[in-house]
Amino acid sequence: MPRSNSTTDSFAGSAAVADQENHVRTIFDILEGRREADLLVHNLHILDVHSETVYPGSLLVHGERIIALNPDDTIRYRESFDGGGLYAIPGLIDVHLHFESQLAHPAAFGEALVPSGTTTVFGETLDFASAAGKEAVDAARALFADHDKLPYRLYAFAPGKKTPPEVTEAMLEMDPVIGLGELAHLSYMTGNAEDFRKSALGRANAGFVNCHWGVTALSDTLLNYMPAIGVDNNHDVWNEDDIEKSIRYGLNTQIKFGVGSPEVIRTMLRAIVKRRWPAENFQLCADNISVDRVLRQGHIDWVISLAVEMGMPPIQAIKMGTLYAARSFHKDRDLGSLSPGRFADIVLTDSLSRINPRYVFKGGKLMAKDRRLLDPIRIDYSVLAKQPRPGLDDLRPEQLDLTPLELSDDGTRAKVLLFDVYGRGHLKFAQEVWVPVRDGSIVPEHEGVRLNRISLVQRYADGERHIVNGLFKGVSIEGGAVATFWPAPKAYFVVVGADSAEMCGSVQHLDGLVGGCVVTEGGAVKAVLPLDFYGVMADMDLAELVEATRAIDNALAVLGNKNEGEPVVNKLLTLFISLDRFGFMK
Repeated sequence: MPRSNSTTDSFAGSAAVADQENHVRTIFDILEGRREADLLVHNLHILDVHSETVYPGSLLVHGERIIALNPDDTIRYRESFDGGGLYAIPGLIDVHLHFESQLAHPAAFGEALVPSGTTTVFGETLDFASAAGKEAVDAARALFADHDKLPYRLYAFAPGKKTPPEVTEAMLEMDPVIGLGELAHLSYMTGNAEDFRKSALGRANAGFVNCHWGVTALSDTLLNYMPAIGVDNNHDVWNEDDIEKSIRYGLNTQIKFGVGSPEVIRTMLRAIVKRRWPAENFQLCADNISVDRVLRQGHIDWVISLAVEMGMPPIQAIKMGTLYAARSFHKDRDLGSLSPGRFADIVLTDSLSRINPRYVFKGGKLMAKDRRLLDPIRIDYSVLAKQPRPGLDDLRPEQLDLTPLELSDDGTRAKVLLFDVYGRGHLKFAQEVWVPVRDGSIVPEHEGVRLNRISLVQRYADGERHIVNGLFKGVSIEGGAVATFWPAPKAYFVVVGADSAEMCGSVQHLDGLVGGCVVTEGGAVKAVLPLDFYGVMADMDLAELVEATRAIDNALAVLGNKNEGEPVVNKLLTLFISLDRFGFMK
């Protein structure tokens, strides 16, 4: 075998070195005026996140990356774009998003995200992989197959929970997976063997490790465990005290805005401003957010604007959604700033204090204008569609009746479970409360407020079917019922209503689908959202999905529900996170 003439050849391979040499020579020739660049974006006010200044100028783009700032007149280029004096900021980054469990498939999700200025997503995959079960590895390959065709950059994480270690290990080898997804504190705090294995896999692959830290449940001593084994990021913060702990323990602290009550994000931003904590400690993430909310409110652009509104300097707020986000994953040589060598992911906005994405570029290609995606995303995900597998043929209405956990001595009060759709974090998700009993029947009323009933129903029973019945804050209908299904980590339905027969009929209608949500009245289906991709994603484009989720809301409005914020189907699906976390699933 001939001896290599270069030490570079020995570790990179001669073909790779040749490609790199061609690349560096091309850049040199462009800057010497001997070759054409792809694009010049000019007439800009460019935000330099490194010096925290704004300067007039232009950006030269070639091969998806910025190769020059303010090139002189000798530079040649094939196309130009006049920025009209707008501010140019780096493409926005969501550092923790369950992108596969928001009902939309990745392409449909991109139709909503990218026009809001988001060009990069660090995405969890745990619910999708869990829902796919034994098919998880092949399903993940199919999900990722065309990720490079998406209008945003996707960096994914192998499941840190809800799947066997074998699935995690296989997915860690896939592109675009860069590390281990969130570990669940309720299992790792017990010394769970599978968690040890997954943590070891993450460390051995030299990837990033995310966690759901457990700040609301663990002792200060146990909170040392995750950072001590090399966990990089934490999004389990809800208030000022949580944030202080997270940054003290050295974790990149992800400020989430897509979950909990609308006041949660304001509470956290208010704390950061009040305490004057350095913004470099923080990144921004949605965690969970519906496409409908993105369309109505925005995404990372919205929370940056909110941070400014609450007193944070605009450039610091922008850096949480750009440079500091990229740096937390060691991606700041590719993302997070408008500097030579970085991807030409550019957002043009008319303000730095209220982000208004007029134009959005990914890799120098114009993707969106005035909050609309310019070109359709043609990715076929149909291989992920499954056939329904019903499991509720023997369900009876009386199994959904609300029965007391305990009766008062005089028989006038009953203790029952009360669930709250916003009851996460430091709020109580499920409480045992006393409610009235009249004429021998439980009155679904607490503190003078009439409430609907809720039933959690196991889909596939091995022996006696597991069912939990209680009262519910979050949906208020005078008749009919609404049922949802989620398969991860266990296959369960949630149905809300006032009458056991109606609730039973509603959930049995849904049992005829792979998954989704259905509203019924008098036994008739009034609205339905099918989730054909393993019960977690709809086989729909963005417009179709929004129409279907809004049809659910409209049908419930006719029944008396007054909804604010996220669509009802998304609110109900968040219940499954807490139902699992707090031990209500079997």
